[in-house]
Amino acid sequence: MKSVGDISRAFQNGLNGLYDSKEVASIFNIVLNDIAGISSSKVKAFPEIELSDEHLNAINSILSELKTGKPIQYILGHTEFFGLDFKVNPSVLIPRPETEELIEWIIASVDSKRLAVGNILDIGTGSGCIAISLKKNLPGFSVSAIDISAEALNTAKENAMLNGTDINFIQADILDPKSENENPKRRSPLEHLKRINNNEKFEIIVSNPPYVTPADKERMHTNVTDFEPHTALFVPEDDPLIFYKAIADFAIKNLKPGGALFFEINENYGEQVVDLLNNKLFKNIELRKDISGRNRMIQAHR
Repeated sequence: MKSVGDISRAFQNGLNGLYDSKEVASIFNIVLNDIAGISSSKVKAFPEIELSDEHLNAINSILSELKTGKPIQYILGHTEFFGLDFKVNPSVLIPRPETEELIEWIIASVDSKRLAVGNILDIGTGSGCIAISLKKNLPGFSVSAIDISAEALNTAKENAMLNGTDINFIQADILDPKSENENPKRRSPLEHLKRINNNEKFEIIVSNPPYVTPADKERMHTNVTDFEPHTALFVPEDDPLIFYKAIADFAIKNLKPGGALFFEINENYGEQVVDLLNNKLFKNIELRKDISGRNRMIQAHR
């Protein structure tokens, strides 16, 4: 039998070089809680706790996968985000803490306007974490979400069911909204979206679109670049704002007067996104830093 302390040391030794010691400790605590139900506080207080052979086998198997660089969230198949549980797999990005800050900002904005009902659209929904978290906290709103990936949408639909939320999911490419409308008798996905909303426009449009450039990629951890979906991450070096342009144009046509557009952004392009929105005549543009002091979020109004 091995103790919790023994396994903790095995994680530190096995993952040294892939992660720093704090990250390894955090990963170990996630694994131990998920597999054995032992909290991080209990680990600190009682490192001599012994683990069963069943738990040891499961934990050692996870450690072997972690050594390949595979993110712990994909190994376990789920992660916590905004107090909710989300299934994740290589078809979707792993939800990040900074995106929780974006959701908090949106909810505060809605509360400040004392809005109880309305329409929200999440563009590039991935796992559905933004759309589902907003629906859970703003239940009076009708929430829709689009993504280009059928696999991502399947995961998002599972997460909506898991968290008891009703979301309108539609497969569509915001860069080519008419791509599936070659037959004029057929509605494009975005026309279908409008029909679902009875042709009403949106109070809020939100997006965490791809924004990582090839230059950024060189500085990123391989557990991101080797495992997470590239279509949800990367943009061309010569057109890093390609998604912001397309979404802003869509928002001009589909936001209600006074409606809000929220973006998560590449910290290196904050001022450029502000200039883009200014040029498209958005008002009350605010660039906001995340808890780490990086330019990470923007709000603008039609």
